[in-house]
Amino acid sequence: MKIKPLGDRVLVKRVEEEEVRKGGIILPDTAKEKPQQGRVIAVGTGKIDENGNRRPLEVKEGDRVLFGKYAGTEVKIDEEEYLIMREDDILGIIEE
Repeated sequence: MKIKPLGDRVLVKRVEEEEVRKGGIILPDTAKEKPQQGRVIAVGTGKIDENGNRRPLEVKEGDRVLFGKYAGTEVKIDEEEYLIMREDDILGIIEE
């Protein structure tokens, strides 16, 4: 299934962290916090400004991004979990 977000929305897949921390401690799934980083899977066409012009998004497919802890709406597509959020919810692009 292919999803195309509308307007200034972005489809993001969370990037999972490693399970073993420093010192070799393994945390159970219930004790873990959800990661606040993800990879952009799809982007909308952009936001329409006051003059009726479409402003393109700054993020693009494939970007690794940092977002707020409670940003976006969780959705499940083909047994995979994703987030749909507005571009304003993205705090920054991680340059690798």
